[in-house]
Amino acid sequence: MPRLSALRPGTRFRLAEMTEVTGVLLKTNECRAVVRLDRPERDVEFTDQEGQTRHFKSRGTHVTSWTPAVVVEVLGFEALNNEENDMSKAAPKKMTKSTKAKAKAIEKTLVNDPALGLVTKEPKAARKPKAPKAADGKLSCIDAAAKVLAAAKEPMTTKAMIEQMAAKGLWSSPNGQTPAATLYSAILREINTKGKESRFKKADRGLFTTNG
Repeated sequence: MPRLSALRPGTRFRLAEMTEVTGVLLKTNECRAVVRLDRPERDVEFTDQEGQTRHFKSRGTHVTSWTPAVVVEVLGFEALNNEENDMSKAAPKKMTKSTKAKAKAIEKTLVNDPALGLVTKEPKAARKPKAPKAADGKLSCIDAAAKVLAAAKEPMTTKAMIEQMAAKGLWSSPNGQTPAATLYSAILREINTKGKESRFKKADRGLFTTNG
């Protein structure tokens, strides 16, 4: 199966080790892959102006940033809209100061997610940053996952880690989201970048344990 880095924007995929997670690749480079993930379909009920109760199904999406090394199963291809196509175009050679400032702001939003403790860009060799914390002072998502995994007696999936983190009050998903796929990507990134110093180790397909 291919990695995200080998696909072109607009490719629809399924995560190889979490087949319930699907989405579309919007943009990819050496550092990251911007993806639009599908959220679960849900039933919506409302009352119209005539007092009639109506039902329809709604499916939302979520744009996030993953490591381009994630392995996926290709499902097909779909044309991106104008806004998404713009994300796939190369930046112009000459940029004004204001445009550069906006580009840096967008880059920071796509690359770093402090609430989840995710940093795609590699830190400088001379620096050794502290583990990121959530905005309310609690553990970040990946730090909380490491703590839950250390206390577990057997390997766990990222979905089970998210549930345990919430049950123990270590970390909870904002706005009712379920970022198991994002945590999965973050753990793989730590394993790939830190090697033997990583806190995590892949035990089996979709399962992780502590490294030590």
